[in-house]
Order: sequence, then C-alpha cells, then structure tokens
Amino acid sequence: MEMIQYNRFIAPFLLLSLCLLVPLTLANDVKYCDKTTEYDVKVQAVEISPNPIARGKPATFSISATTGSAIAGGKLVIEVSYFGWHIHSETHDLCEETSCPVTTGDFVVSHSQVLPGYTPPGSYSLKMRMYDAKKHELTCIGFDFNIGFASSVADS
Repeated sequence: MEMIQYNRFIAPFLLLSLCLLVPLTLANDVKYCDKTTEYDVKVQAVEISPNPIARGKPATFSISATTGSAIAGGKLVIEVSYFGWHIHSETHDLCEETSCPVTTGDFVVSHSQVLPGYTPPGSYSLKMRMYDAKKHELTCIGFDFNIGFASSVADS
C-alpha cells in the first residue's frame, strides 16, 4: 500500500520536472532568420561554454555547420539583444573564427570573448549572419543564451 501511495506522488513530480526541463533544453535552439530561404551554410548546433555564461570570464560560442561549396573568406556579423533591446553589434573576419578556406562539408566557427564584469545577468538573443567574400549571405541564425549572476568580482 505504501508503494502505491509513494508512486502516486512521485509520478506527478517527475512529470512536472520533465515539463520544466524541456523549455531549458529548447532555449538554445538555433532558428534561421528566414525559414523560407535555402541558405548555403546549414547550422547543426551551437555549443555555449560555460552555460550560463559567467560575467568577467571567457565564454566560447562554437557553431557546427556544413557547406556544399568551399568558402574562401568572408565576414560574420553578430547582433546581440537583451530582453529584446538591441545592445551590441560586431563584425569578425570569418578566417579568424575558422580555418580558411572552408572546404566542402562540416566545419566549426568558434568565437571566444570575455564579457565585462558589469554585464547585466539575464536572457540575451544573438543573431549571426555569415557572408562570403563577395558579400553573399551564406546563413543567418538566431539563438538565445543566458548570462548568470556569478561575477569575477567575487573571485578577485
């Protein structure tokens, strides 16, 4: 009898736990900027390390992608929003973020950066556009990430 009563309370708790974990798992889903465009570069995943990002500490964004044709060079344009407000833009040479020329097949774009210790914690959105050397848009993706409450000020 006790086991049946125990299971009756555990099952709803496990279901609630799964419901809470699913949104956390989906929070870093990559979305294409235009769902109707057939981009030349397909993005498979974005890995953020650490996750959540710690203020004042190095953070790395690794974007796994694939291309059907070689890419000699280009640019990455990154736009960051905080709770929907555009707060930052930067442009990087593609060849500084991955090995060039990018050959046909799988490749990784990796960018590391230290966010200032005064960066507000919370939810951020990042949009990344990749262009080839002729300024043709190869892909455009967006994803969300979080900056935690931890700060390097306490570690100093």
